[in-house]
Amino acid sequence: MTQATVLKNGHVFDGERFLSGPTDVVFRDGEIVAVGRDAGLAEEYAEATVVDCAGRTVLPGIIDLHVHVMTSTPGSIQSMVEPYSLQFYESVRNLEATLRAGVTTARDAGGADLGAKTAIESGLIKGPRLRLAVSIMSQTGGHGDMWHPSGLESPDFGPHPGRPSGIADGVEEVRKVTRTLLRAGADQIKICSTGGVLSPTTDPRHSQFTPAEIAVIVEEAGMQGKYVMAHAQGTAGIINALQAGVRTIEHGIYLTDEAIQLFLDSEAYLVPTLSAPLAVIRKGESGASGLSQQVIDKAQRVAEDHRQSVARAIAAGVKIGMGTDAGVGAHGDNLEELALMADAGMNLEQVLAASTSVPGELITPVGAVGRLAEKHLADVVVLNGLLESAEQLAGLRGMIGQVYQDGVLQFTEG
Repeated sequence: MTQATVLKNGHVFDGERFLSGPTDVVFRDGEIVAVGRDAGLAEEYAEATVVDCAGRTVLPGIIDLHVHVMTSTPGSIQSMVEPYSLQFYESVRNLEATLRAGVTTARDAGGADLGAKTAIESGLIKGPRLRLAVSIMSQTGGHGDMWHPSGLESPDFGPHPGRPSGIADGVEEVRKVTRTLLRAGADQIKICSTGGVLSPTTDPRHSQFTPAEIAVIVEEAGMQGKYVMAHAQGTAGIINALQAGVRTIEHGIYLTDEAIQLFLDSEAYLVPTLSAPLAVIRKGESGASGLSQQVIDKAQRVAEDHRQSVARAIAAGVKIGMGTDAGVGAHGDNLEELALMADAGMNLEQVLAASTSVPGELITPVGAVGRLAEKHLADVVVLNGLLESAEQLAGLRGMIGQVYQDGVLQFTEG
């Protein structure tokens, strides 16, 4: 048994709420063993390493439910002229930047294969704990089909031995591709049930995959104890996915009352990724994005509808989990999403819960991450200063002090 660490007298958010008064968080051997006022004074922690957290905020590690760690320029011309293998080396930088921002667990929504997850788990590189989709499942001509009118295909998320193609058409093909991705190490299956902004030939409002195809994917994933996440922006594709039993809807740009009611009647979550279209717009304004004007125009068209849909979902009580679509925006800027969630109507505790305990319900093994509670993994972020209002979220990245993952201090900032 190793020496314990006591984070002493912090302003503690436990995953659901801020605890009253100065609170200790104690962890040892990668696991939280005690949380409470003066918990670190117990005799068994007499030899512990004590970190004074008075006047500082202590949070569970942040969970980002939607990242693409293998890309930094999706949909751009740049990715078509770079060596294919460069993405693997860039991912090391992307993963470290994500962890440094306090994101200790992330769900990769397409691109990262089992090698990336293994490299982190073995200590070869630093990064958030990954849960993989491996490849994006899409119909031919769908959001995950990177074919361009020139006849060229973007290498973004392209197939290689560890990342099988996700393109499939018809019930039997989608069944086989789902099984192939599960064999390749997928922790969840990612599908596209609508078009999107970055795909060159699609409209975000149009549905993709038939209800029968989606139902088979959900069935196959469920047989292996896994669930399905769906890129779903248009109303019909959102409804098709929810009716088929998809667990998480990514983006949710065009929500209707019917779609919102389906969320409330099911166990589904909305992962808004509010920062994604804004990142595309910023890249377009920079004049050096490498993105087509068509893509930039689509982002501008959807941004306000997106914000309004998410605001309505929040007001209705839909379960919200934080996700950024990082890769579209910069890796390491993940915390920008929290301020956008607050702008859409969430209070401070709701934003923090949506970034910790709520997404923790979607990370296997369930009950391991997202909370500062006994028997949870010691993923902890210490902020410099007191986080007391939602208005402070815009500057949250600058408050990061220490990042612990599995009880090990990974980074000290500031």
